[in-house]
Amino acid sequence: MKIKKTHIITAALVLALGAAVYLNWQFSGSSPAQSASKELGAATYVSRNTSATADEPAAKKGAMTSSDRLILLRTERTQAQDRALDAAKEIITLSQNSEEVKQAAVEKASEIERRIIAQNNIESLLIAKGFTDALCYASDTGCTVTLLKGEMKKDAPLIIKDIVMSQLDVSFNDIVIVEI
Repeated sequence: MKIKKTHIITAALVLALGAAVYLNWQFSGSSPAQSASKELGAATYVSRNTSATADEPAAKKGAMTSSDRLILLRTERTQAQDRALDAAKEIITLSQNSEEVKQAAVEKASEIERRIIAQNNIESLLIAKGFTDALCYASDTGCTVTLLKGEMKKDAPLIIKDIVMSQLDVSFNDIVIVEI
């Protein structure tokens, strides 16, 4: 009975994370929803061309640039990962859960944190290699790297895949490169 609970909780966490990543991917192609109310302490993103708050994306001031879209996608990815970590932490703190369930939640939270660190390392290394900006989505099955349009030079795919493979345990064919 306890093993089934562990599997159910783990499956629920994986499904929640998968749903968050899918929704993030699904909505990333369209313009972001605009909120009518302002939030106290809303973050302000600044690029060379425009400045916008988190509630007022750059699309409101004109066409959204690729750089602004990467900023928005990075924010959405971070929010989805934070929600998954919060769900795992909630399972850990509930006293009614068995130790096996809590251990599975700790392992899932550790896996998510390792993935977050690897994504940040990949992004930093790509910028260090001369790319203007990069966004990395890592999952159990592979990795997607998003770059700004025009940055794919002759040897860029090999550089990108080498960096990803050095940080994550994924095969060469499971790495996807996307330009926006």
